[in-house]
Amino acid sequence: MAKTKELSKDTRNKIVDLHQAGKTESAIGKQLGVKKSTVGAIIRKWKTYKTTDNLPRSGAPRKISPRGVKMITRTVSKNPRTTRGDLVNDLQRAGTKVTKATISNTLRRQGLKSCSARRVPLLKPVHVRARLKFAREHLDDPEEDWEIVIWSDETKIELFGKNSTCRAWKRKNAELHPKNTIPTVKHGGGNIMLWGCFSAKGPGTTDPCKGKNEWGHVS
Repeated sequence: MAKTKELSKDTRNKIVDLHQAGKTESAIGKQLGVKKSTVGAIIRKWKTYKTTDNLPRSGAPRKISPRGVKMITRTVSKNPRTTRGDLVNDLQRAGTKVTKATISNTLRRQGLKSCSARRVPLLKPVHVRARLKFAREHLDDPEEDWEIVIWSDETKIELFGKNSTCRAWKRKNAELHPKNTIPTVKHGGGNIMLWGCFSAKGPGTTDPCKGKNEWGHVS
């Protein structure tokens, strides 16, 4: 069954005001567009508790206090690669004993999800400035100009490389934030280099790079 939308505080107060003015539950429901059963429930709550506010819900209290939630959220925001084990230890030192699953559930409610850190090329400040300069200079170029461009790059496939992954806590659409990525560099042995390209007409071929890598303009 779908969860119904909660009535606003103003609507609940109007229900009580109309009830005190002598209106019936049916009349109140028709006037405000609210089900009669909902009107009755709000009036009964007001008669019993003298309030239309939401009452404390039943069930076990949260394992982590609001202060603890702020602490671990602040920790992973500063260092997204903090592990659940680290957070468990931090809370234990503060006097709160929880499991790794509780850490995951708590951070998920804060909009944070543990994902594999994205590997991206290591960019120095000069590289970042150059890329931004290029993007701004060509921001308004017509689409036809890009149809004659061939985009190419090479990639290294390691035969005996480090394949371990690193996880990071991140919010939605933040996977490419520098704190959530693993910088990579193109060096090392035991690997092969491949070159590929694509254009507006589709992908090109993938070919092995032999000898010294050089670049230039292709017409």
